[in-house]
Formats: sequence, structure tokens, C-alpha cells
Amino acid sequence: MKPFILLALGATLATAAEKQLFNGKDLTGWAGNPALWSVKDGVLVGKTSADDPIKGNTFLIWKDGEVSDFTLTLNYKMTPGDEKMTVNSGIQYRSKVVDEANFVIGGYQADFEYGPKYSGILYEEKGRGILAQRGQKVTITQGAEVKKPTITVTGETGKSDEIQAAINKDGWNEYKIIAKGGHLQHYINGKLTVDVTDETAEGAKKGVLALQLHAGPPMQVEFKDIVLNAE
Repeated sequence: MKPFILLALGATLATAAEKQLFNGKDLTGWAGNPALWSVKDGVLVGKTSADDPIKGNTFLIWKDGEVSDFTLTLNYKMTPGDEKMTVNSGIQYRSKVVDEANFVIGGYQADFEYGPKYSGILYEEKGRGILAQRGQKVTITQGAEVKKPTITVTGETGKSDEIQAAINKDGWNEYKIIAKGGHLQHYINGKLTVDVTDETAEGAKKGVLALQLHAGPPMQVEFKDIVLNAE
């Protein structure tokens, strides 16, 4: 076989696992509260209001499979109901459905916010809480209790304020998550925000993807260009 044919085959195989998770038209492949989630102008929109606030965190769940080792990229944008408020959202991965009727999820979360501190951290929803602060390289080992692991900071991925400076507070940002075994990495706009090695039995190796609407002040969160590359 000629070299250029081999190269073409290699490129085809390299992209074979890549999948667009959002069709830009409707919520096909996703499940969530239809009063909170919609599609507008090719963008997936989650919105809460002051008149009808949500009582707990709720999620839009990808229904076409689970993820194990993968790279996920998407673009997100946040708008608070009041620009003085800090509002929060996140991307769940390798997670589990806790309450199917109310679209409640627990597990790893790539956090982001309309605020100065938490975008890029690794949080475990309904689990062990914050596992890595922004700018940290950490190793997580078994603790005396399930929800109290031993978290050892082994280095830096960068300065937190420099990562924050690269985030477009009122515009679109690219979020990338890479998960391979117990090694988890988050990137925002090309900057590595956390680098985590989870060596515990609780560290999920497989589960669902979901997008979060956080309880609290009214907010809008938007997503587009959601691409999964499973390995």
C-alpha cells in the first residue's frame, strides 16, 4: 500500500471515535427538565429565574452512552441574573444518576463559574467535595473515611490568577477534559487548570456525562460545539 494511502487511513482511524454530542437543533440524545433546558440559535441553553427558583442542583444528562477514557471539548458561556452575583455550573463526567426523576447526578465535575475562583477545579458532586483547587497538581489516596481522602499537592499547573485572566467572563470559553484511568486533566482556553491522579477505590472509571444548572441566584448557562473523543 502506498504511503499516502496509509496516512489517509491513519487519519480516518484517529477521528473514528470522535462524536458530536449536540446537534445544534434540539435536545435529541439528552434528558433534563424541559422547563429549564432549551435550544436557541444553535446553542444549548439552561436557565433559571427568580420567579421560579430551583431547590437543588439539576442536570442535563447525555443519554447515548457512558464514558470511560476520553477527551471532551465544548464551549461554554455564563450570564448571571444579576451581574454582581457569582453563579456556578459544571460538566459532570464518569458520574452516576442519583435521582432519575429530578435529573440529579453525583460524581466528578469540571467546575466553572461567573466569578473569580473556582473555574477549572475538580469537584465531586454528592461525594468528596473539592479534590483539586485551580492551579494544583494533586494525588488522591485512600483516607480513613470514604468522603475524606488524602489529597497531596505535588506541584502546580500554573498560577490561579493567570488562569483566571485567560477566561472570558462575559463571552465564550473552551473547556477540555481528558480522563485516562485515574489521571484527570482540565483545561480552559488551553490552560491546564488541574492535573489529578486519583488512586482511590472511589475514583470512578466509567459513568455518564451531564451539564449542570446550579441552585441559587437566577442564571443562564450556554453550551455549544460539544465533541467527545472516546479512547
